[in-house]
Amino acid sequence: MAVFLLGVSAACCLGLGFVLQQRAAARAPISDFLSFRLLLDLVRMPDWLLGVAFMVGGQVLSAVALGIGEVTLVEPLTATNLLFAMALSRWLTRQPLGWSGWGGVLLLALGVTAFIVAGRPHSGGEVAGALRHWLVFGIVAGLALLVTLWARRLPPSSEAALLALAAGLIYGLQDALTRTSGSIAKADGIAALPAHWQPYGVLAIGITGMVLVQSAFEAAPLRMSLPSLTAAQPLAGIACGIGFLGDELRVTPGALAWQAAGLAAVVTGVLLLGRHPAMPQGPAERAEAGATRVV
Repeated sequence: MAVFLLGVSAACCLGLGFVLQQRAAARAPISDFLSFRLLLDLVRMPDWLLGVAFMVGGQVLSAVALGIGEVTLVEPLTATNLLFAMALSRWLTRQPLGWSGWGGVLLLALGVTAFIVAGRPHSGGEVAGALRHWLVFGIVAGLALLVTLWARRLPPSSEAALLALAAGLIYGLQDALTRTSGSIAKADGIAALPAHWQPYGVLAIGITGMVLVQSAFEAAPLRMSLPSLTAAQPLAGIACGIGFLGDELRVTPGALAWQAAGLAAVVTGVLLLGRHPAMPQGPAERAEAGATRVV
């Protein structure tokens, strides 16, 4: 129950933070796109700072949840951040949910429930050796890099979706490293963390992910980026949890079928909610400016 409450609380903070950050990023200079200068410009905006405060709070709650629970359990819970993003966006825009909004809410909630009930995520499996650890890590990081490079060749709306997808992939890695860092702290004490590379990896991935996310928020409306971000992070986190952290799921045919159906429902619900008219669209002139940007 503690993991469930922490995961949902983290999702709430993340969802609110994403909306506030996108509203600010839409006003940032387009010349800062995919540059660390973007963060220097955004830090002057109060609403962006509030959004970051919510996001950091969500990440802290998620880290605590990962410290006492499995990645394969926490990730589906934090994927519900889109529900809270939708709630804030609906309040800001006064836009009714309609069938697509309620359908997305229902699919996301049922999908998370189906995956957790069918899979019964638990730890206790054998932690992978260095070879498999780096193989899984390298595959996910490599996919994020390829997606980022591919995104630069596309129009702003598609570019935003792929940049958010890349950010979601590396945020899944960050969650896995956070779990590993928590295990190190439990076993050897917090003082032992500086001697390991994982905490530095968490920091580096966090900064890189923020640049990708803010660039995606700057390039196009939130509806173009948040669905791929929300869908990619739990999938990458689950892959890492099973791939090298020793998390286990039920593998009976029926359980696997329900898990697959649950993840499919989560992704479908995320797409429906992310493209709902209530999601902030950003000023029209930003889209026009982005369309004329030379890549």
